[in-house]
Amino acid sequence: MHTVVVGTSGVTGADVLAVARHGARVELSEEAVAALTAAREIVDALAAKPDPVYGVSTGFGALATRHIGPELRGRLQRNIVRSHAAGMGPRVEREVVRALMFLRLKTVCSGHTGVRPEVARTMADVLNAGITPLVHEYGSLGCSGDLAPLSHCALTLMGEGDAEGPDGAVRPAGELLADHGIRPVELREKEGLALLNGTDGMLGMLVMALADLDTLYKSADVTAALSLEALLGTDRVLAPELHAIRPHPGQADSAANMLAVLKGSGLTGHHQDDAPRVQDAYSVRCAPQVAGAGRDTLAHARLVAERELAAAVDNPLVLPDGDGTAVGAGGGRVESNGNFHGAPVAYALDFLAIAVADLASIAERRTDRLLDKNRSHGLPPFLADDAGVDSGLMIAQYTQAALVSELKRLAVPASVDSIPSSAMQEDHVSMGWSAARKLRTAVDNLTRVIAVELYAATRAIALREGLTPGPAGRAVVDAVRAAGVGGPGPDRFLAPDLAAAEAFVREGRVVEAVETVTGPLR
Repeated sequence: MHTVVVGTSGVTGADVLAVARHGARVELSEEAVAALTAAREIVDALAAKPDPVYGVSTGFGALATRHIGPELRGRLQRNIVRSHAAGMGPRVEREVVRALMFLRLKTVCSGHTGVRPEVARTMADVLNAGITPLVHEYGSLGCSGDLAPLSHCALTLMGEGDAEGPDGAVRPAGELLADHGIRPVELREKEGLALLNGTDGMLGMLVMALADLDTLYKSADVTAALSLEALLGTDRVLAPELHAIRPHPGQADSAANMLAVLKGSGLTGHHQDDAPRVQDAYSVRCAPQVAGAGRDTLAHARLVAERELAAAVDNPLVLPDGDGTAVGAGGGRVESNGNFHGAPVAYALDFLAIAVADLASIAERRTDRLLDKNRSHGLPPFLADDAGVDSGLMIAQYTQAALVSELKRLAVPASVDSIPSSAMQEDHVSMGWSAARKLRTAVDNLTRVIAVELYAATRAIALREGLTPGPAGRAVVDAVRAAGVGGPGPDRFLAPDLAAAEAFVREGRVVEAVETVTGPLR
C-alpha cells in the first residue's frame, strides 16, 4: 500500500487524495519528530513560567482573560475538545474526515503547534487503522478554523465519543482504539487547542473538488463537442488562431480538447446544408469561453490550495527567536495570530461554485437545443422514436433543468456572510466550511448535468443516419453503450439509463474513452 511520509512541509494535493480516498498509510519523518520535540520544549518552558500565555495557561476565546494554574491545565485541554465537539446534523463523508485528520496532522508536524510527538503518532495510528471519527454537517464557522469538526476528531484521539471502524460499523471510540492497540492520548498544555484550530476541513474538500472538477471539465469539453456534432455545427470556431487572439489559457485548452474530439468527424460542417445558418448558437459556439473561464478559476483555486497546504494554521503559533534561529535552538516564543481565518479558502470554494453553475447551465442549453425540433436541424422532437406516442428525453431535460436551478442557488456565496460568535470576540468569520459543503453538492449535480447531455448527444448522433462522428466520438458512443446507457428506440424506464450515464461520467470514463484515441486531453 502507498505510504505518505509527513515532514515539516511539502504535503501535496496528491498526498491528501491518497490518504483520504485511497487509504494510504501515514508515517512521520525524522525531521517532523525533531521539530515536534523542539517546539514542545518551548511550550513546556513557557508553561513553567508565571506569565500567562494564550492557549498554554489561559482560557480560550472570550475566556482568554483567565489565568489557568498548572493543576487545571490538563482538564482545560480535555474540556475544550469535549465542549467544542458540538456538531449536529448528518454525518460527513469518510473521505472528508480522513482529509481533515491528515491535514491537521500535517500542520502539527510543522513544528509550529507545540504538540508532543506521541500525539502526532497517535493521529497517524488512527488513520492507519481505518478509524474514522463521527463528524457532523454543522458546527464550523470557518474561524477559528473548523472547530467542531476537528474537535470530534480530537475526541476520538482521547478515546471518547463514537467513531466508524474499518468495517463501517459505528462503535465507541475507546473500544476501536483498544482493538487496534492504540492508547488514548492525555492532552497537555496547548494540545487540545492545537488539534482543533485550523482550516483543514475546508481545505480537504477544496483539494478533492479540484481533482473531481479537473475530470468534469474535460468531460464537459467532450459532451460539448458531441452536441456540436449532433447539431451539425461547425468546428471552425475552435481554430487555435482564434483563441490565441484572446489569450486566456483555459479557453485555449477547452477549444483544443473539443477540436481533438471532432477530428475526422463526418457530422461537422453541415451548417450550410438544408437550413443554412451563419453561426451556431452561443451555447455551442461559446463553449470554450465558458468552460475556459471555469478552468482558469480552477487554476486560481489550485494556487490557493497549494499555498494553504504549505501553511501551518494554528493559534497561537510556536515561533523561533527573533533572530531567526531554528525552533528550539535558542528558545522561542508563542504568538497569537489570525492565520486560522478561512477567507482565502472560502473565496476559492465560492468562486468554484459559481463556475460550476455556469458550466452546468450552458450544458443544459445544448441539451434543450438537441430536443427541440425547431432548433435541432433535423432531429426528431425530444429524440423520440414516435413523437407523440413516445416522449423521448423530454423529462430527462426537466431533471437536468432542476439540477441547474439548484446549482444556481448553491452558487450564492457563503463567504459573504458572517455571524459573530464567542461573545463578539470572534466577530468576523469566513463560513468556509459551508462554502465547501455546498461545493460538494454542486460537483455532484454537475456530474449529473453532464451525464444528461452525454445521454442526449450520443442518442442524437445515432439518429443522424448516414453521418458518423470522428474516431473519438465513436469511442465515446461505443463505451457508453457498453456501460448500459441505451440508444434510440421506443420509450423505456429512463432512470436506469441516466444512472448508468452518471456513473460513466463520475468514474472518468468519458475522458478515458476519448484519450484512447486522442492521447491526453488538456
